[in-house]
Amino acid sequence: MFTVAALYHFTRFDDPAALRAPLADLCEGEGVKGSLLIAREGINGTIAGPRAGIDAVLAHIRALPGCADLDWKESAAAEIPFGKMKVRLKREIVTMGQPDVDPRARVGHYVEPKDWNALISAPDTVVIDTRNDYEVEIGTFEGAIDPGTKSFREFPQWWRDNAYRFHNKRVAMFCTGGIRCEKSTNFLLAEGVPEVYHLKGGILKYLEEMPEEGSLWHGDCFVFDSRVSLRHGLVEGDYDSCHACRRPVSAHDKSHPDYEQGVSCHRCIGEYSEADRARFRERERQMRLAADRGEAHLGRDQS
Repeated sequence: MFTVAALYHFTRFDDPAALRAPLADLCEGEGVKGSLLIAREGINGTIAGPRAGIDAVLAHIRALPGCADLDWKESAAAEIPFGKMKVRLKREIVTMGQPDVDPRARVGHYVEPKDWNALISAPDTVVIDTRNDYEVEIGTFEGAIDPGTKSFREFPQWWRDNAYRFHNKRVAMFCTGGIRCEKSTNFLLAEGVPEVYHLKGGILKYLEEMPEEGSLWHGDCFVFDSRVSLRHGLVEGDYDSCHACRRPVSAHDKSHPDYEQGVSCHRCIGEYSEADRARFRERERQMRLAADRGEAHLGRDQS
């Protein structure tokens, strides 16, 4: 069994580039795989590997400037849900495209999972899912509003177009692990919303701590690794991934005429050219050949 750690931390890195190589080298040496993003505003990502390797990487990150109080969420996987390790430099660790947003300055009120149900059930509270449309499609909280955004970058404009709908309401927001809410609650406070709340630890913490019989969550929670989705108790779900667009696909979705393993699904069939699909087919063929030889193939991680 392998340990999976999802983490983020907002802090000031004066020279993010200097942090990349030592972190990448450590991960490689410890057999840790996954993805870490480093920017001037902090660090974000998910890693997986043996317990000792994860502990070593987390200790290294906690020793970085301003990261002593790093928090993370853990789950388990029978196999490492990543093909390789990527440590990348970015302008933002989660892209919102709002240069004035700074979660270090202020964020909304944190709400523990045990108190979340009462808040979102209150008649004066509006609940907003800040995730992408394909994430919301497979699971969300009871009564939550889906902005229908294809990326987090679209959220600010969606809010400005719809803010009038939520006048005199408390706003409660949630996302997978909490990082998008750090930025979105800071953004709403700057927009003049007086009462803004967000789920501490995100959906993953709620699914870990909240018994299913008392839960207001319906469906699965999409995760950005090969497990695709998690359920209560952070048990792996039944979804697969379209290896062209990375969106989740169910067993029913696979029966759609536009679904071709490794090549397309009904959501992305119009998003790629025939040349793209030919390339995807060759990638899928090479992966199957590698599997037949008992070898690993990184094709699905080369995005």
